[in-house]
Amino acid sequence: MSASMKPVVSLPSPAPLLSRTGWAAFLVALIVVCAVAPVLNLLVPAENIFHLSDYGVGLVGRIMCYAICALAMDLIWGFTGILSLGHGLFFALGGYVMGMYLMRQIGLDGNYKSELPDFMVFLDWKTLPWHWTFSDSFVATLFLIIAVPGLVAFVFGYFAFRSRIKGVYFSIITQAMTFAAMLLFFRNETGFGGNNGFTDFKRILDIPVATPSMRMTLFVLTGITLLGFFLMARWLINSKFGRVLQAVRDAETRVMFCGYNPLGYKLTIWTISAMMCGVAGALYVPQVGIINPSEMSPANSIEIAIWAAVGGRATLIGPILGAFIVSGAKSWLTVAYPEFWLYFLGALFIGVTLFLPDGVVGLVKRLSKAASTSGDRS
Repeated sequence: MSASMKPVVSLPSPAPLLSRTGWAAFLVALIVVCAVAPVLNLLVPAENIFHLSDYGVGLVGRIMCYAICALAMDLIWGFTGILSLGHGLFFALGGYVMGMYLMRQIGLDGNYKSELPDFMVFLDWKTLPWHWTFSDSFVATLFLIIAVPGLVAFVFGYFAFRSRIKGVYFSIITQAMTFAAMLLFFRNETGFGGNNGFTDFKRILDIPVATPSMRMTLFVLTGITLLGFFLMARWLINSKFGRVLQAVRDAETRVMFCGYNPLGYKLTIWTISAMMCGVAGALYVPQVGIINPSEMSPANSIEIAIWAAVGGRATLIGPILGAFIVSGAKSWLTVAYPEFWLYFLGALFIGVTLFLPDGVVGLVKRLSKAASTSGDRS
């Protein structure tokens, strides 16, 4: 066959990052986070019905941190098929790195008027441990917030994926890793505050933390970070890299027969997912004012998976919605009916697994499809 007779193969055009409706929704969310919420909180009087309380700002800010974790979980579970029950560790590591910086920012304002954190003075420590070396630098802290969870995830993931550990075995190992880290951080001699952790924060960049303007600044930064990670996730999933991830999820053996090595793809998305959780933890700590080893509890990691399952895996927007739905319900139920919260959480997970395998987003899609079908028939 001559060169002119060769068949022409037309490759599909790359999918847009967002549809026109998607960009409109994204801009609305950006305006709400950056303009509407600050105005309602800082400028609208407290007695006005449209006033956004400080409690509301803190609650939504925390849930947006959770939503980042849920989005990270969707990348590794929804699109790659790897269920992690250890993402709470990466969240806590980012929080501890930020907490160390905030503790150094206290300076001489602590109870013991020492350059050392109060818990170190109480334990009769004379110098800072080696891993506190760069804790007084904000630039180094920003780097370590990403580097520490990323390095831990990379080392763990390399040996786990290289050994082809998958399925329920991988989930159990990640949960064991998180539990072991929690026990380690509970020990006073590790230099992380023991069971009390870090608290009583005063300043960020010499700016007081407990002020409405700083609270709103953290809120806006968290919202922008969530939206930025959402765009990054969309870009990753729409790329060739994302298509290989979904192929690994659906048929890893066939991917290997096609000449791809799944190790690099799985390790990369696993590390990126851990880094996202680290950033979420760093944004979470100054908003809640405390970080302790309980953030590494296996229950917290399981809850991250529940957010993704409730919202809808492999949808990106679903886990974000799931974080808001479950965390919002938790905030109300733990106050109104604290003894029933865990029962509700377990029933929710079972109900979603049995009746809503595609989560809330899948339910909405089915209902809209049914409505359009009935409209066409009429």
